[in-house]
Amino acid sequence: MRSSTTRRTAGLVTAFTRTATLLLLSALTLVGLQAGLARAADGDVTWTVRTAANGYGDDRSSYTYTVNPGGKVEDAMVVANRSRTPLRLALYAADGYTTDTGQLDLVTKDKKSVAVGAWVHSARDSVVIRPGRSAEIPFTLAVPDDATPGDYVGGILTSLTQSDDTRGINVDRRLGIRVKLRVSGELDPRLAIEDLHVDYTGTSNPFGAGDATVTYTIHNTGNVLLAARQSVSMEGPFGLLRTKAGDIPASPELLPGEKWKVKVPVRDVAPTVTLTATAHLTPLLTDAAGSITPLDPVETTAHGWAVPWVLLGLALALIAAVAVTVVLVRRRRERGKQREDARVREAVAEALARQGDPKDADTAEQATR
Repeated sequence: MRSSTTRRTAGLVTAFTRTATLLLLSALTLVGLQAGLARAADGDVTWTVRTAANGYGDDRSSYTYTVNPGGKVEDAMVVANRSRTPLRLALYAADGYTTDTGQLDLVTKDKKSVAVGAWVHSARDSVVIRPGRSAEIPFTLAVPDDATPGDYVGGILTSLTQSDDTRGINVDRRLGIRVKLRVSGELDPRLAIEDLHVDYTGTSNPFGAGDATVTYTIHNTGNVLLAARQSVSMEGPFGLLRTKAGDIPASPELLPGEKWKVKVPVRDVAPTVTLTATAHLTPLLTDAAGSITPLDPVETTAHGWAVPWVLLGLALALIAAVAVTVVLVRRRRERGKQREDARVREAVAEALARQGDPKDADTAEQATR
């Protein structure tokens, strides 16, 4: 029994270790893609990557190109070994994508690339660098003749695979530099707001305001890399009691075809029975020089319910109480009238009985009435 528990514990530790290692590798890759000079270190193993100085620039943070379909670009990356032992690194390119945290990452080597990762070819598949030395790695970016115009993002990577015998896993550490490519042609920058939905949560205060949550998806339906400024508002019927959400961070830059889910809380929303939620986007286009141009805004609305259930319950209870009171009062009056009629009949009957004429009792009673 103890042996089984020990094995399960060891399995959990191994799974945790693998997860932590993968997170570390992702962090290392991210640093390499966002900086012109990237560094990886693990004990005595350290190396850096940077763009080569040439006609494209001397101090670039990444590779940025505009190429016609069928065109070609030749460039280079410099890799330096900062450790005390020779270093063998694998070289390859990969397509980029936006992670759930809004950061750029590259697909792993075992996944197929169809754009930048397939169009960038290094002069070699691997390189061995002596301690304290660097190597310039030429590469070629060849755009197919039938490439669709628009933006593409990927990266060129160096990779070091090390085995961890104690953990029984291979650790793949990657350092790379981003490649941003625009294929010339007709550009179509477009964003769409999809699946807009609003939920309302009331309050126990019958006269208080509640909170709403607006969710939607930003979809890059064009062919250009785009971010977006966002705003959300709520209003009741006929545009009354309008409430705006707080500041919402701009979305990350999304590649063509990518989607980004958004969840926005809106505070102090009046329960107006029906609500109209409006999501407003301003697409942001960044050019090669880094200038940001706002484009025509996009706006979508959706409707939801905001019923003041506590106030409605109190109103129904008040109406019910009034109705019960009216019924009771009517019944009391009817019973009083019946008792009075009975008392009058008895009095008339007694009076006539004393006179000894029963037939005239009814007549006297009618006359009394």
